[in-house]
Amino acid sequence: MSTAPTKAFASQADLTEKKIKFEQLSAHCWAYTAEGDPNSGVIIGDKFIMVSDATATPALARDLIAKIRTVSDKPIKYVLLTHYHAVRVLGASAYAAEGATEIIASRGTYELIVERGAQDMQSEIERFPRLFQGVESIPGLTWPTMVIGDGKPGRQGSLTIDLGGVKVEIWHPGSGHTRGDTIAWVDEEKVLFSGDLVEYEAGVYTGDAQLEEWPATLEALKALNAEAIVPGRGEAMKGNADVNKALGYTQRWVETLFRCGKEAAAQGMDLKASMEHTRKSMDPIFGHVFIYEHCLPFDVSRAYDEAQGIKNPRIWTAQRDKEMWAALQA
Repeated sequence: MSTAPTKAFASQADLTEKKIKFEQLSAHCWAYTAEGDPNSGVIIGDKFIMVSDATATPALARDLIAKIRTVSDKPIKYVLLTHYHAVRVLGASAYAAEGATEIIASRGTYELIVERGAQDMQSEIERFPRLFQGVESIPGLTWPTMVIGDGKPGRQGSLTIDLGGVKVEIWHPGSGHTRGDTIAWVDEEKVLFSGDLVEYEAGVYTGDAQLEEWPATLEALKALNAEAIVPGRGEAMKGNADVNKALGYTQRWVETLFRCGKEAAAQGMDLKASMEHTRKSMDPIFGHVFIYEHCLPFDVSRAYDEAQGIKNPRIWTAQRDKEMWAALQA
């Protein structure tokens, strides 16, 4: 039996604080995770520190900084934006006081900030009131100071940064969660910081996704043979078997969702009927995970669009969010 959609919009009813874990994965790599909330990764070198995903607000960033300061006093020189979504990037201003001089993003992420960053900022602030407490402290959009690659996938456009005793390779492995997804890879320790290209036991948000390309991008990540991963949401995974479990979880979500969208489009269903059709396949597998009910309406909307040939995701605005949500609740 399908589960009725939650009536509260997006994550507006999710006001319970999450338990944060800051754990060491290898000699230089750390994970900052919080029960299905957005994760961040930390790479601590002998000279500098890099943070992968800046958090939603300066206040949340300061909590992450406090955790880092329990283990290192080195400057946090680099902040990596794995993609453009507000919940990942708007805390970046807090790192300036910690020595940050470079905010790194892919060419695709920079272009998405230009194209839709302002709309995404307003949209996500309304979707996640708990994560955006203290929103007034955000100075505006986060802009990269260092843009890497030419938008084409692959390591040929990679950037390698030496933090002192540890090197981090950054590149755009292919489209998936967005068309600008960027990863950080510590080859010597086989640790992958995937951003929202990979999730585990949490909703996989695909509202701005390239669903057709995503599985191939996951295969490219699998070929790295990582021994640990910090996914975008969910617990950090240790050991290659568990890394592959997270990759497989994400791939199953994406492929199931897109298959249902294509079936709905082929049968001439409207969006609401597509939602009901998709729930029959998704609810039994994923209905228990963090932010499932938040993600699914946006995901079905994107799958329905892409199945009908809309390659570039339509921009989500706060108004479009609510119109879609109301239509699916009616």
